[in-house]
Amino acid sequence: MGYWGWKPYVSVAERRDKAEKAAAKAKKSGATLSPIAPYRGAIAKTFWGKAWCDNLERYSDYANRLPRGRTYVRNGSVIDLHISEGAVRAQVMGSSLYKVSVSVVACPEKQWRTIGADCSGSIDSMVELLQGKFSRGVMERLCKTGTGLFPLPKEIKFTCSCPDGASMCKHVAAVLYGVGARLDQQPELLFALRHVDANDLVRQAGAGFAKPAKRPTASKVLDDAQLADVFGIEMAAVSLPPAKPATARNKSPAGKTTTKKAAKQVISAARKSAATSAPKKLAVKPSAAPRKSLSGKRATSKANAMTSSATPKATVTKKRTSARLAKDKSR
Repeated sequence: MGYWGWKPYVSVAERRDKAEKAAAKAKKSGATLSPIAPYRGAIAKTFWGKAWCDNLERYSDYANRLPRGRTYVRNGSVIDLHISEGAVRAQVMGSSLYKVSVSVVACPEKQWRTIGADCSGSIDSMVELLQGKFSRGVMERLCKTGTGLFPLPKEIKFTCSCPDGASMCKHVAAVLYGVGARLDQQPELLFALRHVDANDLVRQAGAGFAKPAKRPTASKVLDDAQLADVFGIEMAAVSLPPAKPATARNKSPAGKTTTKKAAKQVISAARKSAATSAPKKLAVKPSAAPRKSLSGKRATSKANAMTSSATPKATVTKKRTSARLAKDKSR
């Protein structure tokens, strides 16, 4: 032990060596560890991880202890970290192996409904939500201090097995930063930590769209006469075709025969009327005296030819009949 009951300082290399030995021992015993791998640079790189870390650094209650926690999480001192509903369980390697537990109060139901209502229509899918791909307004609403998704200092409680009696030791600070690093890989764990369902935000995606406008009431609709007066035009009356009477499926045979007879009578009457209404052909009377024109001469010549051609035929037929009569007498 060092001065004032504190353990002596342990270098980073020594802590890494102890962490590797503790991890190997846990694997032999069958335990599965989920460490935060050592790295350089920013602790978190995605939206959810950065938002979590920014939320921690925003509170003055944590200002004194957070810097030492950043060095612990960067050099791989957090050898195990599990996030579940409303709780975080972790093991941190310091001068010894310490166990840290963090409990987070569930997001109030009324607050969660308000967040969903404010973000409705802006989050289209779960993929976009977890990747942080949405508008700046939605981001600011989710990260809003006091009414957003991230917890306040009074909503976080933690314990550590180390002898440090501070309200927040460096091991707890390392675990809180480790949560931000873990949200880079599994952002859905934030919703589990606050006891809310991320699907609620996606279900309300269509709630923010404008609803179809209602039809105006009858008192606010102009009729044709008023519309014609406004525009100075005449509205043509629209005549709808008469509705066909519904025909019964089962008709008596007598009804069918009467309709057929009536149809035949109508057709015959139509034909008679068409025949009587047809114009009659006028008979052309032959002229008494032949015309002296050239056409008249041609007509007379044709008539003479036809009469001349008809006379031989008549004489031939007379001779044949007389010959037949002579034969009959001789017999």
